[in-house]
Amino acid sequence: MVELETPQIDAVFHALGDATRRHMLRDLAGGERTVSQLAEPFDMSLAAASKHIKALENAGLIRREVRGRTHLCRLEPGPLASAHQWLGFYERFWTNRLDVLERLLREEDARKARHDSRKSPASREGDDQ
Repeated sequence: MVELETPQIDAVFHALGDATRRHMLRDLAGGERTVSQLAEPFDMSLAAASKHIKALENAGLIRREVRGRTHLCRLEPGPLASAHQWLGFYERFWTNRLDVLERLLREEDARKARHDSRKSPASREGDDQ
């Protein structure tokens, strides 16, 4: 299992826990954006947008560069890959569990089918009534 430092993974999942920040990350996947461009789709002030951007920066998910008076942001995908690896452990866990469940259900269906095929025709007719 991928072990990440607790503060780092906590910051990543905290940042990803907000729909606005997830939307901002999706926008940044298309290339650099200014703080104004990131705030534009939302009914929020630039100060509020900056707080969201700061949470993304703290998680290492974006890098902000100041060019004159313009703040440009770009995606830093490394922490997303780490979070994906962390989640992959649980994906494998649940896939294995569901595979076992599927096998058990198929075995149960096969047992029922064998049991039903052993019933005599007369008892099967009585079951319909």
